[in-house]
Amino acid sequence: MSEATKRSRWRRWSPWIGGAVGIAALVWVLQGIDYRRLVAIVGSADARFLALVPIAIALEQIVRAWKWRQLLHPMRPVPTPNLFGAIMAGYLANLAVPLGVAGPVLRAWLAARRHDLKTSAVLATVVLDRLIDGVVFATIALTALILLSVPDAAGGLRAGMGWGAAGSLLLFVVLLATMAAYRLQTEGSARWLVWLIGRLPRRIAEPARKLAQSFAKGIGWPAEHWRGVGIVVASLVMKLIATTHFLWAGLAIGVLLRPGDYVVLLVFLGFLHVVAQVARIAAGFTVGAVFALGLLGVGNEEALIMVLIVQGASLLTVAIVGAAALWVEGIDPRKVRVTEEEVRVERG
Repeated sequence: MSEATKRSRWRRWSPWIGGAVGIAALVWVLQGIDYRRLVAIVGSADARFLALVPIAIALEQIVRAWKWRQLLHPMRPVPTPNLFGAIMAGYLANLAVPLGVAGPVLRAWLAARRHDLKTSAVLATVVLDRLIDGVVFATIALTALILLSVPDAAGGLRAGMGWGAAGSLLLFVVLLATMAAYRLQTEGSARWLVWLIGRLPRRIAEPARKLAQSFAKGIGWPAEHWRGVGIVVASLVMKLIATTHFLWAGLAIGVLLRPGDYVVLLVFLGFLHVVAQVARIAAGFTVGAVFALGLLGVGNEEALIMVLIVQGASLLTVAIVGAAALWVEGIDPRKVRVTEEEVRVERG
């Protein structure tokens, strides 16, 4: 059997395998739940702390929008509220098409559409945004694993996350360096990329050259020192805000962890999100988060409620703000198809 055939079969069966594994794990978690106690805890939840969860989720994305504004500034000043709406609309698109591709493209297109920019150039700033986040997260993860106490009942968990953090940091740094080199190749004197594009058939070469140059224009860094520092600080602030999601959810039902535990939880859930997405494990995040909270001493019922509060608040915030952003932009399914056509025209 050829490698191509094996890969094709894996792509076809992996969603079913991931779904079966996720459902089995979820059933295992739910079997240990005392539902009378669960209902009693939900009934006594503090609405004031519950309200802080979606506020924290929205605030985190407002900070992301401000950071994105700094990355876009070398091309054009863009208001932060507009970028916040584009980000939330992108998350909404990811809910409809859960492959992680639709969201960034829609987010870039919305910002480019309103402010007369090239979609591919704006998309480059989206990539930079995510890579910078990756570097900051990996740095936080390594620091937390060195300085904080990490429960490791399963054995090897701490070491696995440490190697994952170190590998991620190296990967993100290499990707950032690759993007910088890419811009130099399209605009500098060592133009091997341009030379390679020139070897393509004429019908393909010209659109490819325009796309390469447009994407490269989005790879830059603000000239003002304070903007560059602000980009990194904003990534740190976002991670700090993210640690409060489970803080407020826990306080709503009377659970309070040590400060360092929220950072450890952030690191664990960050890796868990990637694994669940790659392996396509249904409910993988829910099961893993309950497991992580259990390692930190939280009961099954409280852990499940905390996870569902955070997930529900996230879905609700994205649905309301994302839909409102699309409504303000006048986007409907017909115009989304136009969006795809315009991007194809730009790419040639």
